[in-house]
Amino acid sequence: MPKQRKIPQRTCIGCRTVRPKRDLIRIVRTPAGEILLDPTGKQSGRGAYLCPDTACMEQALRKKQLERALEAAITPEIIDRLRDELERVM
Repeated sequence: MPKQRKIPQRTCIGCRTVRPKRDLIRIVRTPAGEILLDPTGKQSGRGAYLCPDTACMEQALRKKQLERALEAAITPEIIDRLRDELERVM
């Protein structure tokens, strides 16, 4: 009988629900300090996970959860770029 694979679970920083890693979108702060959307989930750097929903992103931004998770200040320009990228992914 084949061994059952464990499905990695992650918590959305906006709504705090635990979901499979593949269902969430990763935002990463690269070693160079750049903050990007990581569609592959494999880019090196410090990451935070969000549901593919703009409401979760807005809640994470309002409560400064994204800044806390990435340990970096997030400028309005970065926020606008992340919103645009999130809309394209969805």
